[in-house]
Order: sequence, then C-alpha cells, then structure tokens
Amino acid sequence: MNRPDTSDPGEICSGQARKYDATGTRAALMNAATSRFGKYGYDGTSVRDIAKEAGVDAALVYRYFGSKEALFKAVTTSTALFEPLRCLPLEDVTAWICDFVFNAPSEDEVPHPVLSVLRSSSREEAVGQLRDEITEIFSECFARRLDGPDAALRAELLSAWLLGTTLMRNAIRTPALVSVSDSTLLTYLRAGIDPLLSPPADRAETEGR
Repeated sequence: MNRPDTSDPGEICSGQARKYDATGTRAALMNAATSRFGKYGYDGTSVRDIAKEAGVDAALVYRYFGSKEALFKAVTTSTALFEPLRCLPLEDVTAWICDFVFNAPSEDEVPHPVLSVLRSSSREEAVGQLRDEITEIFSECFARRLDGPDAALRAELLSAWLLGTTLMRNAIRTPALVSVSDSTLLTYLRAGIDPLLSPPADRAETEGR
C-alpha cells in the first residue's frame, strides 16, 4: 500500500538544525532520536546516528541530554514526540501530522503519552506533568505562531487531534482506523487539521469587529 505524499519530518527540521538556537537544536535531536529509536531500538541506535540525522555534532547530544540513556528517556516518557512542532514552518505542519499518524512508533517501540499516564503509579503527578507539557508545547509555544482568534484553543484542539488519533490507531487499534485506506484517512486528517491552523474567514472577521 502506497503511503500518501507527505513530507519527512526529519527532513523538515533536521536539515536546518545547525541554524537553530538551543531550543531548536534540542528539538531536532529529540525528533531524530524518536525516529531512530522507533526504527532500530535502543541497542541499534548510536549517538552518532542520532546526531547525523539531526544534522549536528554528536557532542551536542551529551551537552543537552548527558547520555544516550537520558535522551531515550526524554523521548519515551513525555510529549517529546511533538517537539518538532516548535520549529516546523506552519505550511509544513499538516504534512508532518499526517506523516506522524501514519508512521508513529508502535506502543512496543515508544509508549504513548496518554497510556504512560494511565500506567503511572503516581497518577495525579503524571496527569499534571502531561498537562504542563501540553500547555508549554501547544497552548503557549505553538499558539503564539497562529494568526486569528482562539489561538490557544485551536492549538489545544490540535494536541487532542494528535493524541486521540494516534492513541486509537496505533495503541488501541480500533478497527475502522486500522483498516481505513491511506487516501481516505489522509482526506479526513487534512479536513480536521487545516481549519485549526487557519480559522474560517467569517470567524476571524467576527472577532475583529
């Protein structure tokens, strides 16, 4: 089955990593690490592999994370999967999300953030941490990049779309989402994502009055 023509998230962010500030470089490393660990596992991935995919020097892995083990923990125990949204151009976001839904790591490779919370022995603390991370990445950082009204709401709806769709399709594996053709799913994904990035004109005009 052919995959839809979406951009490679590694190519979108990683190729520009050397031009980033500390936040952008860290995001590029986490994006590359998520990809490599998902494909090859912990033992099959080296620090050099991750740095090469991110387009930075391997020494920066140790500078920002301390060790390969710490980097692995960072990308498997939080919303680090969504770090690329900090640096992606807005015109590439829909393609990245579609690619992410189609090719997200399986539950065996990288635990889903929501399931990690449910499995936590300190549920209240885990919920608070997930909420703080979603707030920082989506409600604050990503929302600042959106034009038009209700930016924080639209950013949080985007996070709900991402978390919910990947949870149902890749972790819980509900029958319709698992069996749907790529082209049909792509159509619905774009229909849900695009309005969140660019609100309807009549809504923006109403808020501006």
